Amino acid sequence: MNKLTLKIGLTTVLIMTGVSASSQETQSHTMQHQDGMTHSSMTIAPATTSAGIPTEPGQGAFAAMIEIVAMLRADPETDWSRVDINGLRQHLVDMDMLVTHADVTTERLANGLRITASLQGQGGGAVSRMVPAHGPVLTAETGWNSDVEVKDDVLVWTITSDQEYYIIQALDFFGLMAIGNHHQAHHIGMAKGEMVHQH
Repeated sequence: MNKLTLKIGLTTVLIMTGVSASSQETQSHTMQHQDGMTHSSMTIAPATTSAGIPTEPGQGAFAAMIEIVAMLRADPETDWSRVDINGLRQHLVDMDMLVTHADVTTERLANGLRITASLQGQGGGAVSRMVPAHGPVLTAETGWNSDVEVKDDVLVWTITSDQEYYIIQALDFFGLMAIGNHHQAHHIGMAKGEMVHQH
């Protein structure tokens, strides 16, 4: 009876010891995930198709061209003699250069904002092509006054509104450039060789 009891006791201890070790290992993994986030199982997998192919092509401009090329190929009325993917690509490059390289300063006005942008370098080239085209679109979208003036090596963009000047000031240059849901239509129009508006 004593031996049986002793064996049971040892077995219980061993089981408890095993649970304790397992618990410690689990806690160690948990701490590693929380502190270092290095475990491969914690890596968030990208969305995939049923065939296990990633859905993201890896670069935004390339993704836009992939989508538009697929749309053109699926449209039986596409006029391939007018398709201009290179023109679309240049515009997408301009968008990237504007966001990453534009050199701008802003001055708050009582009723809006005055933006001065350099026309030098790649960022300046993008500014010179995109802002004059976007100014009228901004007015059409919002009703705000938008005046673009090119002076030597800078562009001066003045946006004003008696009622919504605080929105203009909060958005600043890049937020103002992002206003409107026309970009997608503009991109497919460019790819088709149609003039939607010149950005």
